[in-house]
Amino acid sequence: MKRLAIATLMSLLLLAPLGALQQPTPQQPPPKPAAQDEFVPVNEPVSPQDAMPAPQLVAIAYGFIWIVFFGYLASVKMRLSKVEQEIDVVSRRAAGGSKRP
Repeated sequence: MKRLAIATLMSLLLLAPLGALQQPTPQQPPPKPAAQDEFVPVNEPVSPQDAMPAPQLVAIAYGFIWIVFFGYLASVKMRLSKVEQEIDVVSRRAAGGSKRP
C-alpha cells in the first residue's frame, strides 16, 4: 500500500511539469462584420415579389423531362419497328433463296 502511494505521488510529481509546459492556445479573433459584397443570411421572411415561384418552375421542369422521355420512347419504338421489318425481309429472302437450285 505504501509503495502504491509512493508510486502515485512520484508519477504526479513527474507529470505535473508537463502540464505547465503546454502552450496556451491562441484565442479566435472576433468575427468581422459582414461586408456588402459577402453573403449575408436573411432572418426575416422574404416578400412575395422577391421570391421565385418554385413549385411552378419545378412542375414545368418535370413536365419537360417527361415530354423528352416519351419522345425518346417513341423514337426507339419507331426504330425498333424498322429493324423488325428489315429482319422479316431478310428472313423471307433467306428462306426463298434456299429453295433455289
